[in-house]
Amino acid sequence: MNEPYESALDAIPGSHPYPRTSRYHDAETGVHRMPDGTEVRYTKRRLLPPLPSGEEGEDTAPHTVSSGERPDHLGQRYFGDPGQWWRIADANPVLDPRELTGEPGREIRIPQAGGFHG
Repeated sequence: MNEPYESALDAIPGSHPYPRTSRYHDAETGVHRMPDGTEVRYTKRRLLPPLPSGEEGEDTAPHTVSSGERPDHLGQRYFGDPGQWWRIADANPVLDPRELTGEPGREIRIPQAGGFHG
């Protein structure tokens, strides 16, 4: 359960390793102890959420890629922040985010607000 003051602390620079808008915000942090006793903190692997079931998932809407579009353009268009392209990448089965917009005419899924969570 989140503490009531968590969001306030997130706004303080340096209080959290990643901002709330980062895909790594909720990722766990691990600690590796070196042979000399030095602790090295790292971000554990972030697993992708399951893709929405069916072609017309309730949590996503279709978008047909236009020539010249890039993942950051879509992040700005749909979320008001070009850095949120990762939400779209998480909702589509691609390894490289450039695959999202590399083929004009391709239909991709756009997560809806409050819907599909990455």
